[in-house]
Amino acid sequence: MLSRPKTPHKTMNSQDIDLVPHRRRNPLTGQWVLVSPHRLARPWQGRLEATAGPQRPAYDPTCYLCPGNARVGGEVNPTYQQTYIFANDFQALLQDVPTLGDADPLFARQSVAGQCRVICYSPRHDLSLGQMDRAAIRGVVDLWAAQLAELGQQFKWVQIFENKGELMGCSNPHPHGQIWALDALPSEAALEDRHQADYRQQTGRVLLVDVVQRELADGARLVVSNEHWAVVVPFWAIWPFETLVLPRRHVARLTDLSDAERDSLSDLLKRLLTKYDGLFDTSFPYSLGWHNAPYVPGAEVHWQLHGHLYPPLLRSATVRKFMVGFELLAEAQRDLTPEHAAQRLRELPDLVGA
Repeated sequence: MLSRPKTPHKTMNSQDIDLVPHRRRNPLTGQWVLVSPHRLARPWQGRLEATAGPQRPAYDPTCYLCPGNARVGGEVNPTYQQTYIFANDFQALLQDVPTLGDADPLFARQSVAGQCRVICYSPRHDLSLGQMDRAAIRGVVDLWAAQLAELGQQFKWVQIFENKGELMGCSNPHPHGQIWALDALPSEAALEDRHQADYRQQTGRVLLVDVVQRELADGARLVVSNEHWAVVVPFWAIWPFETLVLPRRHVARLTDLSDAERDSLSDLLKRLLTKYDGLFDTSFPYSLGWHNAPYVPGAEVHWQLHGHLYPPLLRSATVRKFMVGFELLAEAQRDLTPEHAAQRLRELPDLVGA
């Protein structure tokens, strides 16, 4: 019979945090993550991912997102010069769906209606969002806001997101994102809504406004900032180099941003994505998404606009993190502390003058 290891009972200090396992709570969702920084010393003998291929051409005649080309469904793209948006040819949501009257408590289901759209960020096939200039990124920000304003008139939740790179399931390297709008709150949005509302009720303050103020004052998890925005590796981060994009003031939605704040966001995204590409000297894969206040009564009071950026790479351009085993069966786990991840990103150049 194996003997039980004795666990010393002592208070963890700031030096211990980088050496011993501990758990951290995500105040947005109430979920916990196990942090095991001592495991970084273990050797890696698992899968190595392929790095990015050769430089792409500015125009690809076989790409269904390039200007003037035919898409899979037969529609032909216009010869667009900036951004371009169209209805997804293979939508995950449909506008007209029958009503489900099922009230089974064990096997509950409900109808959901929505729309799915694709946003081409640029006519250039060889660019990524981070490689575009600030004026072009500002055009993407404006389109995000315009689409949010339009779809928010009809739907409760508008999810703006981008999957970049094959590691994140992206099937086309042309710079593009998506928008899914639906008449229900998805699970993650519902969790964030409830916890932000609870925090507002208990404290009278906005949760993520308090977070950004604390992060700016502390600086340990700050990656990049400017007059209106800050990017941090959140205290509760799950993915190794996960970041959270936060306005400095209380803002519910992208549509509420001033002209100066939109310019500042374009600058911030340029700098952040440049850092990511420099981390392992590769076109860094990620999933990027915006969480705006849902279109339900009163949400603007407690909700803070924020962007999540989830990149999968862990140790190099060829080693990724997998959510398996303990993560699937118990709770999320990470080895690299958020403080160390933020430091590594913070120290990278961001081409401020580009």
